[in-house]
Amino acid sequence: MALLHVDFYSHVLMMETQMDVILPETTHGQIGMEGQSGDGLWKTLYLLHGMSDDHTIWQRRTSIERYAASKGIAVVMPTTHLGWYTDMYRGFKYFTFIADELPKICRQFFPRLSPRREDTYAAGLSMGGYGALKCGLRAPHVFSKVATLSGAVDAADTARKNAGDPYWLDVFGPPEDVPGSFNDLFTAARWLKKSMRPEVYMWCGTEDFLYDQNVRMRDHLRALHYRLTYEESPGDHQWKYWDEKIRTVLDWMLPEEEEE
Repeated sequence: MALLHVDFYSHVLMMETQMDVILPETTHGQIGMEGQSGDGLWKTLYLLHGMSDDHTIWQRRTSIERYAASKGIAVVMPTTHLGWYTDMYRGFKYFTFIADELPKICRQFFPRLSPRREDTYAAGLSMGGYGALKCGLRAPHVFSKVATLSGAVDAADTARKNAGDPYWLDVFGPPEDVPGSFNDLFTAARWLKKSMRPEVYMWCGTEDFLYDQNVRMRDHLRALHYRLTYEESPGDHQWKYWDEKIRTVLDWMLPEEEEE
């Protein structure tokens, strides 16, 4: 695999920003691993970070480069600061950046990234789990498979529990306005046409403080007959679980028979 640290300008954010990108490379002489790049266009995973993190965190806390090597998949890890993957009530347009501008920029920089919806995925943890599911439900023309690990998937609940905090007002606006809004993924799931629905993977630890949110979203997606793979197991909100589950996500996104 090739690892690139990319500084670039975002017109949507109106500033310089960063992403780390893992690109497939066919290798045979590396100790302990081999890489696959294939001959065609690369499938792409946009891998999103949580609140306390940035574009470097998946590499620092997991072996994502090693896990992706045999899959022949490109992995894009952008920084989104504390924008919650929203077009903020008062702030920057982070959802437009992630779901619209960033894939276009990446395909311009790296022409072997596939432009096809079927080859474009999103995953993330915590805040990034919300962002990944939002990509699937609010930009289904871009993303065909999305995975949320310990996701903060209920924006209305998050906004309500943090009512009065200026930061959360900047992100979502008045908490009473969040239900039914663009940021409400329960509403997004309800109104998305069946023909455009992404496949969804969810995992959350049963001791996680976000567990109840995940159960509510699980039941909601099941009631709407989404193609949902849901898993839970003992665990709380920490990296030793996400390091394990990102491997599960890659296997789910790229079953063995689909690998190059």
